[in-house]
Amino acid sequence: MKTSRAVVFEGTGRPFRCETVEIPALHEGEVLVRNEYTTLCRSDLNTFSGKRTEKTPTILGHEVVGRIEELGAGAPSSDCRGTALRVGDRITWAIYAADPSSPLARRGIPQKAPDLFKYGHEQITPTSHLHGGLAGHCLLRRHTPILRLDEGIPLPVAALINCSVATVAGSLRLAGDVRDRNVLVAGAGMLGVIACAMSRCAGANRVIALDIDAERLETARTFGADLPIQTGPGRPSPAAQLADELPDEPVIVALDYSGVPDTMEALIAALGIGGVLVLVGATYPQRPLSLSAEQMVRRLHTIKGLHNYNQTDFVAAVEFIETQHRRFPFEQLVYDRFSLNQVDEAFDYGLKSGAHRVGIRMTDPVP
Repeated sequence: MKTSRAVVFEGTGRPFRCETVEIPALHEGEVLVRNEYTTLCRSDLNTFSGKRTEKTPTILGHEVVGRIEELGAGAPSSDCRGTALRVGDRITWAIYAADPSSPLARRGIPQKAPDLFKYGHEQITPTSHLHGGLAGHCLLRRHTPILRLDEGIPLPVAALINCSVATVAGSLRLAGDVRDRNVLVAGAGMLGVIACAMSRCAGANRVIALDIDAERLETARTFGADLPIQTGPGRPSPAAQLADELPDEPVIVALDYSGVPDTMEALIAALGIGGVLVLVGATYPQRPLSLSAEQMVRRLHTIKGLHNYNQTDFVAAVEFIETQHRRFPFEQLVYDRFSLNQVDEAFDYGLKSGAHRVGIRMTDPVP
């Protein structure tokens, strides 16, 4: 009997519970992965602290990377790019599994398909286990997009791909061509700094980072932002600062990862004629936004929302990290000091430190 360790989340205010789980026989199309590394996404921290609600008991962790340990009958023989898959390959996989023939999947929105299965978000049941990153293994369900990874990508960076990087890739897809355009990125957390880097690599004219925290704005500079704008009490409005810095250069693309209503309204006000705003950060209940329909019409504005990503974005994320992970200091964004035996400590550090990401190795942490 093969077994695996799992760290189970049972609810806010309760310590994690460690258990040993029997690894079941693989069903048609399934892949067994030995997890190597997981980073704690902000949604994991919000679930742990009670800011968002998740079905429990569950195994948190969806920013995860691992190696194929077993390929079940009917499992894919190649990944999303046509690369052969073999036992021992290091892979990343999408946050979701969904039937590609469903109407929503055919429209390019598989992450909202009716049969959606989301890693790191599912409830443990007698027939469903090992579906999160905080475990020794993850059992990939049928119809999970998989990509083989270059062994040269550091584990902490590889783990970011299937949530943070892929989500940013999706937001830029919705934004359209950013070449020679001014891109305003609100929220210089993990997604924001990745968006600065991806916008810079995509040929943006100016990359403007907006945040309340001066230290995060400095980090954004190292990831391609060339104009930091600090917000907060006692400071001019973002619109006023933009008018001073870019008097004759409109903002054509705005990307919101902050989820803050005041900030999202400021982005709408900052958009030039024909501008596009993509909202990503508003993933929890909040007040409605105030906007002028007349101004949207007269200024030809477009507002789009994104939650998670599709396979095209997933492939783009892998290719971006493959080609650019040495150009930008991604490893510095991950606090790499915890093992699977230290999950309680890792979550506590993530909530108190303000680190972009906290990493958890399935083996002993780096000294």
